[in-house]
Amino acid sequence: MVRYTLILAVLLSSFAVGYGQGGWSARPTGDSGSDLVAVYFTSANRGFIAGDSGYLASTSDGGRTWTKYPLNTDEDINEIYFRNDDNGYLVAGRLMFITKDGGRTWQQTAIYRQGDFKQGTPEFLSIRFADKKRGIVIGSVLNSAGNVIDSLVFRTQDGGETWQRINVPTKRELIHADFDGKSNVWVVGDGGVILFSEDGGLNWRVQTSGTTMPLYNVDFRDRNDGYVVGKSGTILRTENGGATWEVVQTNFKETFLRVDFADDKNGWIVGYGGMILRSSDRGKTWIRQESGSNANLYGLYMDKKFGWAVGAKGTLIEYRR
Repeated sequence: MVRYTLILAVLLSSFAVGYGQGGWSARPTGDSGSDLVAVYFTSANRGFIAGDSGYLASTSDGGRTWTKYPLNTDEDINEIYFRNDDNGYLVAGRLMFITKDGGRTWQQTAIYRQGDFKQGTPEFLSIRFADKKRGIVIGSVLNSAGNVIDSLVFRTQDGGETWQRINVPTKRELIHADFDGKSNVWVVGDGGVILFSEDGGLNWRVQTSGTTMPLYNVDFRDRNDGYVVGKSGTILRTENGGATWEVVQTNFKETFLRVDFADDKNGWIVGYGGMILRSSDRGKTWIRQESGSNANLYGLYMDKKFGWAVGAKGTLIEYRR
């Protein structure tokens, strides 16, 4: 009887652990065959997916159905971001769109004036806000051949109504930005570049990443704890705001494109070949999760109880605990 009780307890414990890890399942979008690059949810029910050729769709029923929005642009959407339930932004090539009604309608807004870029064309890749007024948008300047010739950082202090270009100590392509919820902001990009500002993006300095690999995504939980992912299995973590960055060693060499922590301990990474990794110890170790897809995964949004990843050829997968 004692032995039976012990076996039952072990089985129940194993079930609880497996259940707690959750799983990923494919979901249809009902429309897009184009690459999906960005995903963002403002609640468990309300979310957005976006990608190539101006594709934008929303759900109000937790992803069961999706409705395409006519954004009227052929520019590829690189990121979508909401600073609250109503106010959202998306960057698409040289364009930016805003919504003030929770994504029901979107309007194009001007970041720069005609003639500001005489030597090239801007490409915006990421946008983030510290609060309702202060935010940045980043990217690069491309020449006629599509090569990067300069970095690009714009800063707003009025919620995105007006923008000012800020000089930064690099000319590399800047790919992703993240605030810590206050005035501290980090930007990552090509060649292992990490930039840091502690005044909302006005002044910048370079942090030593310890790598020359392209870095594609950064996620900070607070002023100290942050994570960066990039090419060829690159994972970096810091516990001191980026004063030092530690390389996290794994057996995975795929390119990682997104990292997102749902809380202080639990984080996920997505990348090429349907790769999904999970950490439950503040990013110190990572294990692979079954994604059910071999498609490259470009976008990720994680909450404590649910998550979404998007990728090539309309790939959309959902995580549930």
